[in-house]
Amino acid sequence: MGQLSDKVALITGGTAGIGLATARRFIEEGAFVYITGRRRPELDAAVENLGTQAAGVQGDVADPHAIGQVISAIRQRHGRLDIVFVNAGGGSVIPLTEITQKDYDRHFSVNVAGALFTVQKALPLMTNGGSIILVGSVSASRNVPQMSLYGATKAALRSLGRSWAYELTERGIRVNILSPGPIDTPATYVAAGAHDDESRQQVRDQMGSSIPLARIGRPEEVAATAVFLASDQSSFTTGAELFVDGGLGQM
Repeated sequence: MGQLSDKVALITGGTAGIGLATARRFIEEGAFVYITGRRRPELDAAVENLGTQAAGVQGDVADPHAIGQVISAIRQRHGRLDIVFVNAGGGSVIPLTEITQKDYDRHFSVNVAGALFTVQKALPLMTNGGSIILVGSVSASRNVPQMSLYGATKAALRSLGRSWAYELTERGIRVNILSPGPIDTPATYVAAGAHDDESRQQVRDQMGSSIPLARIGRPEEVAATAVFLASDQSSFTTGAELFVDGGLGQM
């Protein structure tokens, strides 16, 4: 018996990186997992990789209508959700002097509005005692040069999560924030503009040099913390922020 036996989970942005690693761990622990992604080829490849305990629903979290379609698909097949892992999001390195209205709208529509409406639309399917996990970032509480927009969205998400945790206590639904530091994922390298092996290694070395544990993290390490927050092992934990950052934001 796994820690998530017979649970039904939704993971937004589950086609790569932290989302895919978490989907894999949830399945290993006994859950059936729905993953979302914007692009059909990547979504189909991820579902094939995960196996029969996974299903993919195409959708962009920046579009509330698409989120509604994702929830409708889950309602038709399972009729409930026990775990919602709000992972879809992203950010870019943009100096203050170069931020445009388009940049602002893109960051907040995905990272904040996308999270808000995912949780809102999922609530009718959520079982009492369920778990909502919001993927934050150490960037919300630590200066990261030229990523002020991204950090602001994650700070907003932290604030929303604290409020939602209080609002949902009557249903016993726990809301927690899982905040990674630099993690070895495709999104990390895209944000840093690293497109080949040499530049990606430079990013790993540069980021690792600022982390107390002297390396960047692995998606599987974030997924392990997600299992804790999704399972009964964290039954008395809500409104909390757990950092998986190698000590970057703590020391």
